[in-house]
Amino acid sequence: QVQLVESGGGLVQAGGSLRPSCAASGRPFRNYAMGWFRQGPGKEREFVASINWSGGATYYADSVKGRFTISRDNGKNRVYLQMNSLKSEDTAVYYCAAGSVDSDYDRAYSYWGQGTQVTVSS
Repeated sequence: QVQLVESGGGLVQAGGSLRPSCAASGRPFRNYAMGWFRQGPGKEREFVASINWSGGATYYADSVKGRFTISRDNGKNRVYLQMNSLKSEDTAVYYCAAGSVDSDYDRAYSYWGQGTQVTVSS
C-alpha cells in the first residue's frame, strides 16, 4: 500500500502561482510513477501531468503545458506541481496518484490522495 497526502492548495488571483505537494508513505516511493489529476466543479476528472520513477520523463496536458511543472524528490518521498500563470479555469481539486507506469490514463494509477483545493479568482 502507498498512502498519499496532498497539501499546498489554496486561493490565488489569476496570474499567480501555487506549488501543491504530495507526500508518500508506505512502499518505496521510487518504485512508482506519479501523476497529478484534477476535477473542476461539474467536470470530469482530467489528467494534468505525470513523471516517471526517476524524474527523467514528464508529460503534460496541453491545457497546462508551459505553465505547470511536475517534479519529484525521491529522497523526501514527495512530488510537486509548480503552477504558474494560473487561470480561473484551473480551479479544481487536485489529486496526486501513484502507479507502475507514467500515464495520462487515470486507471493506470493504483493509489490516490484525498485531494487539495485550488481556487483561482479572476
